[in-house]
Amino acid sequence: MAKKTYVLDTSVYLTDASAINSYGNNDVLIPLKVLEEIDNNKKRQDSVGANARNLIRILDSLRQNGDLRKGVRLGKGKGIVFVRNYNPALLPNDLDPKTPDNQIIGTALTEIDASPKRKVILISRDINMRIKCDAVGISSEDYNRDQVVSDRRLLYTGVKHHLVDEQIIDRFYSKEEIFLEEDEVKILPNQFVMLVSNSNEKKTALAKFDNYHLPLKKIIEYKDVWGVRPRNKEQDFAMNLLMDPSIEVVSLVGKAGSGKTLCAIAAGLEQTIEGDSEAPYRRLIISRPVQPLGRDIGFLPGTIEEKMAPWISPIRDNLEFLMGDKRTLDMYVDQGIIEVEALTYIRGRSISKAYIIIDEAQNLTSHEIKTILTRVGEGTKLILTGDIEQIDNVYVDETSNGLSYAIEKFKKYELSGHMTLLKGERSRVATLAAKIL
Repeated sequence: MAKKTYVLDTSVYLTDASAINSYGNNDVLIPLKVLEEIDNNKKRQDSVGANARNLIRILDSLRQNGDLRKGVRLGKGKGIVFVRNYNPALLPNDLDPKTPDNQIIGTALTEIDASPKRKVILISRDINMRIKCDAVGISSEDYNRDQVVSDRRLLYTGVKHHLVDEQIIDRFYSKEEIFLEEDEVKILPNQFVMLVSNSNEKKTALAKFDNYHLPLKKIIEYKDVWGVRPRNKEQDFAMNLLMDPSIEVVSLVGKAGSGKTLCAIAAGLEQTIEGDSEAPYRRLIISRPVQPLGRDIGFLPGTIEEKMAPWISPIRDNLEFLMGDKRTLDMYVDQGIIEVEALTYIRGRSISKAYIIIDEAQNLTSHEIKTILTRVGEGTKLILTGDIEQIDNVYVDETSNGLSYAIEKFKKYELSGHMTLLKGERSRVATLAAKIL
């Protein structure tokens, strides 16, 4: 197979500094403009800045082995990386040469002109950049190393519909042990099953699957979890995951008003604050990304809680609703039982015996999710909630964000569970707005 040359845009390196090693024995061209943009981002105190600094270190180590302008081999069996400028005469007149993206496109055009027999492909996370490439005749692709599914509709939902004989449903309701066979249905640990009669689709039963060696479990119907009663089967499923201490990582996905954050907080309060010395968790830690994750929360006077207040106001709304009044909430915060944690400072911590909720987790990258998950200590439960259709982080999308990444990577393991909430329950107005707007 003929070798190719990949021109990587700045957005790729700011997403993943190790992207330089992702193209096998093909060559990687770094436009000179990319180095300037990387330098402009190196002081950022977030994952973007971390990736910028990591790339600089990688290139500095490569420099020890040769001249980056002429090219340095990345390693045995790998391609060559080199840094090049562009020829302004090759840039179409309609593209402003002062624009960084256009200079990077110009670098790809210069490489095509210098090596007409070599396939040159520009890699960018920027959709408009890829459109521009098509317009000037450059092959372009997205960087999808962290893409866990090809389409968001293929994301794991946590529920399986399974056709069975009507007698099996009757036996299940009669409390007989019902086992699923691996050659009959492919199903994952802690996945919920809707048994549907093959002769009458209205006859169903809801069950939870642990593994093929254990019978299906009947769903626990929680009537009151800190004042919250599940309003649909997906919320029922979610509560079963949230209230089970053996399931240490739970992810909840749903549109605005589907109840994901409210259910998560209610279950956390129920298992933390009841004053029971046997309660599984000692404190409830709640946070959400300061977009982007890790951006300094400011130099203004005040506690972390005060600085984080604008970001966690939706969470505080839920807490005040569940607590009944602001004073009770403030009392528990003062006692340290409810804690507002800035994700900026989570690196280096080891959090034990806590119930942690990370809201708006769709705005995290896979690297940031890994950072959070590796902070989980013994006896801690981590809840990730979010709506993958509402992403504010420009470096991730519906199929590559940290929440989707965690869902797909953890779904095969018995210590995790996932549920996609489908129905809006906040109000009729909120449900209709989410549907039609």
